[in-house]
Amino acid sequence: MTLRKKEEIIKKEFQILKNWEEKYEYLIDLGEKLSNKSSKFRSEDKLIHGCQSKVWLEAKLNGPRIFFEADSDALLPRGMAALMIQVYSGLFPFEIIYSNASFIYEIGFQTFLSPIRANGIFLFFKKIKFYAAALNSKITVSLGRI
Repeated sequence: MTLRKKEEIIKKEFQILKNWEEKYEYLIDLGEKLSNKSSKFRSEDKLIHGCQSKVWLEAKLNGPRIFFEADSDALLPRGMAALMIQVYSGLFPFEIIYSNASFIYEIGFQTFLSPIRANGIFLFFKKIKFYAAALNSKITVSLGRI
């Protein structure tokens, strides 16, 4: 599925939700679907610095596509991480590199999340883009393009 299609699905889901309580509940439900990670997963190198809660992110290549795993020590950030993984996992790294994450504004995160939480989702996106750039370089090198 393309990035644009994934973003459209998320935007439609958020349009159905009537108020911030329903949006919080939706995010918490998403977070509960993430598999529980071991303490080994929760390492310093995966930690996203600057978030109010602790959030960990890992990226791996499967063929030419990138897949993410995440965890958090708090319910809402865990749901936000799950949402971002739903959107960005399974894409080609270059798709993520050129993404602007406008869907985050379009679903209104900045209006129903606290400023610190809204900043956290942008830090998460920044880390996703970092992984995408690093893994895209790895793909390019392995294909002999550099």
